[in-house]
Amino acid sequence: MTNFLLSVVIPVYNEEKIIWDSIQKILYVLKQAGIVNEIILIDDGSKDQSWLEINRLTQQYPNITAIKFSRNFGKESAICAGLDRVQGDCCVVMDADMQHPPEYIPKMVYMWKNEGYEIIEGIKQSRGKEPLLKKIGAWFFYKFLNKLSGINLENASDFRLMDQKVLAAWKLMPERDTFFRAMSTWVGFNKGSITIEIAPRSAGNSKWSLTRLFCLAIDAITSFSVIPLQIVTILGFIFLTVSLILGVQTLVVKFLGLSTEGFTTVILLLLIIGSILMISLGIIGVYLAKIYEEVKQRPRYIVSQIIPKAEQATSKTKNIARRDVFI
Repeated sequence: MTNFLLSVVIPVYNEEKIIWDSIQKILYVLKQAGIVNEIILIDDGSKDQSWLEINRLTQQYPNITAIKFSRNFGKESAICAGLDRVQGDCCVVMDADMQHPPEYIPKMVYMWKNEGYEIIEGIKQSRGKEPLLKKIGAWFFYKFLNKLSGINLENASDFRLMDQKVLAAWKLMPERDTFFRAMSTWVGFNKGSITIEIAPRSAGNSKWSLTRLFCLAIDAITSFSVIPLQIVTILGFIFLTVSLILGVQTLVVKFLGLSTEGFTTVILLLLIIGSILMISLGIIGVYLAKIYEEVKQRPRYIVSQIIPKAEQATSKTKNIARRDVFI
């Protein structure tokens, strides 16, 4: 394939201080590499002036499509919105904060064109200057997810290139609660990887608190594995066995006239069994909640405005936001 179009999908949330410089750098790298491209920017309900900066970019560069959500739906939904509008032969998903250096994109494209890879993942060489607690939490999460689902995402990132056929397979998954990193791995295909060095943020702060990361971990695990439900069943059988053993012991103690000595054991068993029951109900509740969200069939996102790239726009709509709702 000699002539091709690369689509770059970039979710944006409160990045007014950096989005202009980020896009300038991406476009410069792609121009130097001679890669024909389109940029899709998704404003995920930013509370700052990110949308104004994105508007400026669309007026400056005709190959940029801008999408604005009606509210904040989350990064995963923003990625979905971008992928739904990809027109290229392949696409790259990356962050807006330049922690995914665009200098790696030409290498990804080379591997796709010349080495037959259909997915190229950006694997983090290190986790940068993240707090120690986040690094430990990430390590446990990836190990746990790998054990439960068989999907290895250790040091993986959302920075990846996907072929058009991979994107088509990804779009076949209709779930509302998405986890792009795992879903794009689950589809299979010929997969390659490159090691990337995560760059420090030049402006702004990370949008991922420990609470949001914990919720993402729970969503990811329950989306790709039912083993937690099976663990509940296994625990039930374990405590049934323990109960039978303790039942025999209780009868023996009763017949020996020493029944009052089992008081501590009873209290401990009540505490342990009560805790296991509450945890088990919580696990079941998470799965029921996911079923509840899926059966409602609500859209993944709602778009309030879109500015199409100039090549698609008519003379009337060129560089003017269309006020429609897109699902």
